[in-house]
Amino acid sequence: MTHPTLRIVAVSGSVHRPSSTTALVAALADAVARRTDATIELVELVDVGPHLGGALRRESLPAAAERAIRAIEAADLLVVGSPVYRASFTGLFKHLFDFVDQRALVDVPVLLAATGGSHRHALTIEHQLRPLFAFFQALTLPVGVYASSEEFEHGRVRCAAVLDRIEAAADRALPYLRAVPAPVRPAAF
Repeated sequence: MTHPTLRIVAVSGSVHRPSSTTALVAALADAVARRTDATIELVELVDVGPHLGGALRRESLPAAAERAIRAIEAADLLVVGSPVYRASFTGLFKHLFDFVDQRALVDVPVLLAATGGSHRHALTIEHQLRPLFAFFQALTLPVGVYASSEEFEHGRVRCAAVLDRIEAAADRALPYLRAVPAPVRPAAF
């Protein structure tokens, strides 16, 4: 039995370029794509963010921001990451997901990632990102990946332990990507 092409959408919550967060989410998406037939679309907040700031309702969004949100809503797998600012994900990252339809991500697998200046921020994945995607009833995958600034070199992950965790996250994601859940009844919301 052949599996359809998996649509991976990688979302970087960084507002800078180059970005270690973008490097991390791209590495995670690539690790999954090496294991299965997949396409990858990268959504970078550095590009989309300027279109979000003044919008309070989705119908007010410019076309570039609407395209990014539609890509997120159509993903078979989301790989999301944010740098840690003041013990949480970036405000624009949250604002981006404020526009995502609350039913669009039900049962969608989500690989979580974060970056920060030190490992003191590693629990952001568990205490900030996982609850955000629980609201959407998305399926947050078991292994999240955190990396500190010192684990990157020339815009790439260089720490062997982080590279191993990326591979472990991709391996652990595969069973969730092959099982298609039963449709959710609208009354479940």
